[in-house]
Amino acid sequence: METTLGLDNFPSPAELLSKYEAWKGLSPEASKIAFHDYRDMGKTPRYYQINAINSAVEAIAKGQQRLLLVMATGTGKTFTAFQLIWRLWKSGAKKRILFLADRNVLVDQTMVNDFRPFTGAMAKLSTHAKTIERADGTRESLTLAIDKKRRINAAYEIYLGLYQALTGPQEHQKIFKELSPDFFDLIIIDECHRGSAAEDSAWREILEHFSTATQIGMTATPKETEYASNMDYFGQPMYTYSLKEGISDGFLAPYKVIRSHIDRDVEGYRPTPGQLDREGNEVEDRQYNIKDFDRTLVLDDRTKLVARRVTQFLKESGDRMQKTIVFCVDQEHAARMRQALINENADLVAKDHRYVMRITGGDKDGLNELPNFIDPESDYPVIVTTSRLLSTGVDAQTCRLIVIDREIGSMTEFKQIVGRGTRVHQDSGKKFFTLIDFRGATNHFSDPEFDGDPVQIYVPPDDGTMTPPKDGTDTASTVDDDETGPETLPAMPPDTPGTNGPIRKIYVDGVGATILKERVEYLDADGKLITESLQDFTRKHLTRRFATLDDFLRRWNA
Repeated sequence: METTLGLDNFPSPAELLSKYEAWKGLSPEASKIAFHDYRDMGKTPRYYQINAINSAVEAIAKGQQRLLLVMATGTGKTFTAFQLIWRLWKSGAKKRILFLADRNVLVDQTMVNDFRPFTGAMAKLSTHAKTIERADGTRESLTLAIDKKRRINAAYEIYLGLYQALTGPQEHQKIFKELSPDFFDLIIIDECHRGSAAEDSAWREILEHFSTATQIGMTATPKETEYASNMDYFGQPMYTYSLKEGISDGFLAPYKVIRSHIDRDVEGYRPTPGQLDREGNEVEDRQYNIKDFDRTLVLDDRTKLVARRVTQFLKESGDRMQKTIVFCVDQEHAARMRQALINENADLVAKDHRYVMRITGGDKDGLNELPNFIDPESDYPVIVTTSRLLSTGVDAQTCRLIVIDREIGSMTEFKQIVGRGTRVHQDSGKKFFTLIDFRGATNHFSDPEFDGDPVQIYVPPDDGTMTPPKDGTDTASTVDDDETGPETLPAMPPDTPGTNGPIRKIYVDGVGATILKERVEYLDADGKLITESLQDFTRKHLTRRFATLDDFLRRWNA
């Protein structure tokens, strides 16, 4: 019924609350948890963060024990986790909380930045004392919850730690078993795609020990394979905010893709009779292809060509100081790529040797420079080579160029690598980034599972220039029918010491390598290739949205 209400006839706040609780299915006790306020951090949570937090808090208030939140890289999962913990902790619903991650840098930066309001009640599950620089430049010592005898101090309420610090293959390393199974009320697992999905993973072991706790998995890329499933453990996502939504809303940086095809990758390589390697041994006579390059067979000229092409792009862009990550096959390949990039950029390396650095699990100097690389205020390092260490959990806000020179078989890993560049950084003017692909990894864009598409397609002219013009007056092309790209391999293990030992590589010099062709891709919002000029494409979509110039000007002025 529609009626006119007098001012005295409006429902009272108590009546509205009662109606809201009934609509949400909340008991009076549950509503006290669900309605507890946010912590004022000087910034308002974004709408999707509010949606994610509210959905999770309401579900927990109703008694749900396992939840999955899916949020694209760069959309503030850590800030979301803080507000979620704050509301549950302050409302009294959860008294002891564990935040699990798999990278030291992520835990340390979380403690001194987003989680700083927990100081006094918070400690790190570690025995290694450390002083960390905060976002405002001040330094802070971390509070530790494990003593030298590996005993856990149970006096704190908020614990952060690495799953590696809590467990191991030997029974005496499973330090988490010192705590009773009901010690924690809430466990949040950051980047949960990396471990907890697999039934035999270390994270799963910890989660099952504390099975009475409410467990929340957070990831940008939920893993669903024949062998591992986040959703099997946590259930369907409680809330999802995708890469495509983030780009559309303007919270994440769009990107363009340059695909570079090297002749040796496309045609393969077969040694000439009697061809010797660098050590003077004859190279086995067979056809080598992209699956072999830099894994079992090293063509030094190919490495130099990639370094030269990346340097050319930086020079043509007009900014050789833009932060760049080059993903390589393994640590040894990352070391060779670093050397090749140093030789191509000798002038800037002479000014500061940190212009090019290798940052891998086995490189102490590089790991020491990781905080400087992700610090927007630090100029150096500029270019870093890595294999898998930087593919996830590293907040490189000012990264403007990502180079892929290894095959990526995992969609999860591919999304994580793309996510290294999606953060918008207003202070430095970063509003988009570029991805250069030498291995066909960007074939994942055509996979239905990928939810965030590159924004443009551009065909470079024959004069060899690397960078598309800024005014968008380029021509475009559809993908050639035979251009399927190289076959992808299963994901390689992380670049930490393995159990199978290093693979012996064959080094061959003087073979040569050239770029056969390059294509810069621009896609529309539906992931379809744009086959018209960028000007025509823009004109069509502007006129679809604004009927007249006056309509456009009114919106612009508003």
